[in-house]
Amino acid sequence: VQLQASGGGLVQPGGSLRLSCAASGSMFSIGYMGWYRQPPGKQRDYVAQITPSGLTNYAGSVEGRFTISRDNAKNTVYLQMNSLKPEDTAVYYCNAMSMGVSYWGNGTLVTVSS
Repeated sequence: VQLQASGGGLVQPGGSLRLSCAASGSMFSIGYMGWYRQPPGKQRDYVAQITPSGLTNYAGSVEGRFTISRDNAKNTVYLQMNSLKPEDTAVYYCNAMSMGVSYWGNGTLVTVSS
């Protein structure tokens, strides 16, 4: 399974970005999909997760600002990020579970700065 993330970039504080992550390759089914992020010089942290049926969970720092969604037909997960803050600056990684194995995407950089 390969995960390809896209949609990162430079945005001003208060702005929005939408990240996408498409899964491809040999797989039977994808279970949980999610997003993590790693700020410069810090560890990778959990951001959000979504089940195949659409149940969602968020880290407290992004709840109410970020929305995770998925298109099961396209094996794609999205992260809509609104009201971005400088502290949201990080490399964002997507994650997917398939048949008990955890897969990671390549990461996409989000920079929030004026």
